[in-house]
Amino acid sequence: MKDEIKKDAGNPALEKSFSFALRIVKLYQHLSERKKEFVLSKQILRSGTSIGANLEESQGAQTPSDFQAKVSIAYKEARETSYWLRLLFASKYLTERQFDSLHADCEELIRILGSTQLTMRTKLQKGQ
Repeated sequence: MKDEIKKDAGNPALEKSFSFALRIVKLYQHLSERKKEFVLSKQILRSGTSIGANLEESQGAQTPSDFQAKVSIAYKEARETSYWLRLLFASKYLTERQFDSLHADCEELIRILGSTQLTMRTKLQKGQ
């Protein structure tokens, strides 16, 4: 089973987004069960798990433009997730330690996805 989960070991973005989504699911469980917070936690669950889902979908893209569109959606979802993390921290639902760890992972995904977008944009402009 563990080998099935790690099948994307050759693709750092897929691997990191899956691990991040798992952390977000655990955060959702913590927020809803322990903190009794249901509105913000659903927002971050949706955006935080959507990053990896869109990247996974990009692997089946029909064209380079389709691939770029899926990566672009994943990037936007990562930006949104960063917003929800900051809001959860500012409203005292997350400790500084929780926030720092989750936000660092989110920012890393934002950088990876931003770089991928730039590379794809350049390739598409050159007609590759």
